[in-house]
Amino acid sequence: MQTRKLGMSGLEVPAMGLGCMTMTAIYGPPDDERSIATIHRAIERGAGFLDTSDMYGQGKNEELIGRAIAGKRDKVILATKFGNLRLPDGKSGVNGRPEYALEACDASLKRLGIDVIDLFYLHRVDPDVPIEETVGGMKSLVDQGKVRYIGLSEAGAETIRRGHATHPLSALQSEFSLWTRDLESEILPTCRELGIGLVAYAPLGRGFLTATIDSLEALAEKDRRRDMPRFQDGNREKNCLLYTSPSPRDRTRSRMPSSA
Repeated sequence: MQTRKLGMSGLEVPAMGLGCMTMTAIYGPPDDERSIATIHRAIERGAGFLDTSDMYGQGKNEELIGRAIAGKRDKVILATKFGNLRLPDGKSGVNGRPEYALEACDASLKRLGIDVIDLFYLHRVDPDVPIEETVGGMKSLVDQGKVRYIGLSEAGAETIRRGHATHPLSALQSEFSLWTRDLESEILPTCRELGIGLVAYAPLGRGFLTATIDSLEALAEKDRRRDMPRFQDGNREKNCLLYTSPSPRDRTRSRMPSSA
């Protein structure tokens, strides 16, 4: 497996990693045995860059990964995130307070059964807390030896700059794929300028680009993708044309006489 360096701080990871979010009940009923087998297979193939969050399954995802990597810690680069919350009323919230970063880190370490997190992300930026304060809290975790490298997820260019000025960021995690390209205009140039690596999530468009989701009925009843606009009736059919229609170049070729 080829490797990539994230940022300028020395973090080197496999070119292909494994996102573990769906191993808890997000895209349908989970299967712990199959999930652990998938993690083990990824490690065997050299793709042991595992990504999780304390938000996934309210900590259950981290506990699952903790069981899967027991005895294999030296073969894994582990990334987890904090800051996203599920409030008592069921709504989502964010918490970027520096003291919460310390609290969340300790809880993640315990669930994962490890002594240090390789890459610790702020899952979403808290609009009520200056990014300098949040990153300052994350920096203290690096100083304490509980975290090796830090990053942000789904942050804007100015926020990235301010956070990086507080402590070097190794990575930005954002959705990026053949049809989700919003990063190209401003975010990617900023990361290149500052020497911050990009970790793309949903590179297959949350499964859409696999051409296996031809209707909402193809998704499990509680699959959260049912609520995403790209999969809704009307949108889905139009989006399918993006990968089923030949490109202009291919259409030109189809009109050219064959040499055979």
